[in-house]
Amino acid sequence: MPRPRSKENKGLPTRWRRRSGAYYYQVPRGLEHMWDGKKEFRLGASLPEAYRVWAERLGKMEETRTVAELLDRYSLQVVPTKKPTTRAQNQVAIKRLRNVLGVVPITAIKPQLIYQYVERREAKVAARREIEILSHAFTKAVEWGILDRHPFKGEVRLPGEKSRTRYIADWEIDECLALEPKRKKGSVLALQAYIKIKLQTGMARSDLLRLQPERDFDDDGIHILRHKTADSSGKRTIYEWTNELREAVAEAVRARPVRTSKWLFCTLEGEGYIDEETGRAGGFDSMWRGFMDRVLAETKVTERFTEHDLRAKVSSDAESIEHARALLSHTTTQTTQRSYRRKAEKVKPLRRGRSE
Repeated sequence: MPRPRSKENKGLPTRWRRRSGAYYYQVPRGLEHMWDGKKEFRLGASLPEAYRVWAERLGKMEETRTVAELLDRYSLQVVPTKKPTTRAQNQVAIKRLRNVLGVVPITAIKPQLIYQYVERREAKVAARREIEILSHAFTKAVEWGILDRHPFKGEVRLPGEKSRTRYIADWEIDECLALEPKRKKGSVLALQAYIKIKLQTGMARSDLLRLQPERDFDDDGIHILRHKTADSSGKRTIYEWTNELREAVAEAVRARPVRTSKWLFCTLEGEGYIDEETGRAGGFDSMWRGFMDRVLAETKVTERFTEHDLRAKVSSDAESIEHARALLSHTTTQTTQRSYRRKAEKVKPLRRGRSE
């Protein structure tokens, strides 16, 4: 887990640090060219001086003429406000955009150029996501007064990413839960408890792996503030206790490799799985892959499924779209219907009377 900010660094802008009597800016990877090639740039000895140097650097970015310069400013002012995983994905996309379109003047970007960019990329899904980043950068360019209008918003129609359709059958879940554990704690037992809780609540992985019993469990149920939307909608959900949910949670507690850990699901060291700096859960992902390898090798299940497919099963099995929305802690039913309802819709044929 990342260390909390020291007292002297609290209140400073993102990536600022004070040490050895001076203020420093930790330069994001890939942006060293904007800060004299340094990974850590000295802003000044005093706070006023640091802010003055900072303002001068930002001022230079207002002279935006090329796509590369626009993306540099976007990387500095917009990307740091996003979630860790999104930040990392954005930086990868920005690097690819800079390599191809960096020297192009922002006034020369036209819809035809966007189509050509996607057409020439073999990885179409990645290309579409890169264009989404570029589009948002141009939206910010209008907001910053660099341009009067967005050069291709509403004029480019790219085919959307195909939704995943894998639906996990009940018998496949039974096979997973019947897998014989090789250890008395952790691994298989922990994932079997995880699956049970997931299938009852539909909770997102980022929320389920952040559960702390003493903090999140109350007499009326499990309380969560949806991590993904904590800074936007602030969606809160209480999953009411049932005997089945209590038993699944008890199994998770018994399966913990470290009994005194504050986390419901923890590593061998008793730490949480989520790396708050990156937003990733590498240890959990590795454990899940190993679990699925055993499932495919030792059970009747023949098709791999992801942890995320469990969430889609919850949505698909819910009695109504509204119940599915509530379980998944979505603010509207549109997202639930578009990406998570995977069962075929059953309809009754229209009954027509005989014509005379």
